[in-house]
Amino acid sequence: MYPRLLTPPKRSFFLLGPRGTGKTTWLDQHFPRAKRFDLLDEVRYQRYLADVGQFQRELAAVPAGAWAVLDEVQRLPSLLNEVHRQMEQRHLNFALTGSSARKLRRAGVNLLAGRAVHRTMCPLAPAELGRDFSLERALRWGTLAIVSTSAEPDDTLDAYVRLYLKEEIHGEALVRNLPGFSRFLPVAALFHGQVFNAAALSRDAGVSRSTVLDYVSILEDTLVALRLSPYEGKLRVRERKHPKLYWIDPGVVRSLKHARGPSSAEERGTLLEGFVFMLLRLYRDLNKLPADDLFYWAPSEASHTEVDFLIVAGDTKVAIEVKSASRIRDDHLKGLRAIAELPGLVRRLLVSPAAEDARTSDGIEIVSFEKFCRMLDEGCLLR
Repeated sequence: MYPRLLTPPKRSFFLLGPRGTGKTTWLDQHFPRAKRFDLLDEVRYQRYLADVGQFQRELAAVPAGAWAVLDEVQRLPSLLNEVHRQMEQRHLNFALTGSSARKLRRAGVNLLAGRAVHRTMCPLAPAELGRDFSLERALRWGTLAIVSTSAEPDDTLDAYVRLYLKEEIHGEALVRNLPGFSRFLPVAALFHGQVFNAAALSRDAGVSRSTVLDYVSILEDTLVALRLSPYEGKLRVRERKHPKLYWIDPGVVRSLKHARGPSSAEERGTLLEGFVFMLLRLYRDLNKLPADDLFYWAPSEASHTEVDFLIVAGDTKVAIEVKSASRIRDDHLKGLRAIAELPGLVRRLLVSPAAEDARTSDGIEIVSFEKFCRMLDEGCLLR
């Protein structure tokens, strides 16, 4: 079991994250004496479904002020009414886990607004894997906890994708056309790290454009993919309006594409870029990267000029370009040079596994992936 960077809140909280990221293991470690209610247990689920009062009666046996864990709460969000009541009347503390934001949102999770903080469990970061971390392994199989501890990571990833379809999508009735969604997934994996093109996805997956938009929303709501918006500041050029699509883990992307073996040179760029995005989101959620938001930047008038990530923290901005090339060339710096006039820009970083730490004459920092991870750990990326 790997130690996680996430520390347990002092009061009730939602812990959201895809299945396989280690939520249950983390809760067992930090709340060993808490009363557990696992909604993946079908017998328990059916019992509460038939009689929600049974949940209330079982909670009555939990001492006032104690902790209770409610796993996969999105399966029966009506239980949140009783959770709310117990928090108010008996001061119970709850750890509420979930792998789908869609059903929670529809059920009115705002019922607990201000009473339960939100935390996110991501795939494992290099700092959590410690000496077991290998960038080559991360780009080949990803860093989902369930995969990182597996002796057969390829088979575990394939089973993970099947489980996602069976339990998250089919089991929760999130789509009516499961074959169409199954065709959509490998096509969407090809758009990892790319500008999201609904028309192209629609054509290749054989479903309508509106269906594609709904499917992408489902990926986001089940926490396996994210869209990254373009920055729309007032530069001299007009920024592109389409978001990029990122999956949360390189291994999931490769499994959906049926890719096995070491990652190819053609894959490495987008896989590394997506891994960096996951780390930025993770450290932001941990408050070790005090950013207001994350964007990418690409002026529409220069189709080949882009900066992968723009971190915005108040009036302060940091631009990050990610390259997997074995040797850094001058044209790799084109986007970072084009964004230099952005107001509030305090740093421009090019991150590359093969890079020797250096600084160009115009102030661009070239850092290794290892140093970039240290900067995240030390909370100094914005300085």
